[in-house]
Amino acid sequence: MPTTVELGFEQLKQKLEITTLQKTTVSVRQQNVREAIEKELRVLDSFLMGSYSRHLMISPLAEADVDIFFVMDSSYYQLGPTGLLDRVKSVLLKTYTRTPQISKAGRAVTITFDDFKVDVVPGFYRQGGGFLIADSKRGEWISTNPTIHDEVVTKENAWHNGDLVPLIKMIKGWNKNMGHPFVSFYLELMALEIFRNVTISNFPSGIRYFFDKGREKIKYKVRDLVDFGGEISGLDNIQTVEAAVALFQSSYAVAVSAEQFTSQWIFSSATIQWRRIFGDNFPLYG
Repeated sequence: MPTTVELGFEQLKQKLEITTLQKTTVSVRQQNVREAIEKELRVLDSFLMGSYSRHLMISPLAEADVDIFFVMDSSYYQLGPTGLLDRVKSVLLKTYTRTPQISKAGRAVTITFDDFKVDVVPGFYRQGGGFLIADSKRGEWISTNPTIHDEVVTKENAWHNGDLVPLIKMIKGWNKNMGHPFVSFYLELMALEIFRNVTISNFPSGIRYFFDKGREKIKYKVRDLVDFGGEISGLDNIQTVEAAVALFQSSYAVAVSAEQFTSQWIFSSATIQWRRIFGDNFPLYG
């Protein structure tokens, strides 16, 4: 058990990390999925995307989705959004005959393994840059470019001397502890905005600063990093903007209280406050 708040945050940082064994499992699994798709379909390129590729996925892995993007040959475009996903699903069913579930979601085919899920996202190169992906619910193609997200996170994290990625993971840990009130990707974009050109002195003050600025930002959608990506809504398992603001406000108050206890060297009380934000992921004082 840590004897200082600083050590508590270091342990929190480590606890949110995906283990080396889990990373190895993901590497093998995603390669097998790629081979299954490429064996049956004409694929121009494939790459990891989403929180895993941005190094922003938090443990436990069992609650996570690993996303693989497949750039398909343009001949499949005639299948339409729904037809393309159906075709990919039928190919995966040939290989993963004993997998608990393979289902078609709005924009991906999800393979539910015993330990984690893999989302297979088929798409095409987009004229003018980026990619087109299928939206089977709306029956249309959507423009996106996940490689931009990876590049921006990498650049911003380097500017912050490697502190931004673990801080965003802590924000995701808070979101999880609160019952996932907010869309995870939205929180990533919000954090990138809030910390742009702002020095992260330490993790406690960084978390407090995020809640402080987030009280206002949560009222609005966040623009995607991709020019043609549109705006992202933040609310997930929370009903109203007023409730969202209240949650940011209460979390900010707890963080301020925790920092005050720390400044008074009352580390046990500071730890209690941080555990209100992060739950059991934040270690007990001792």
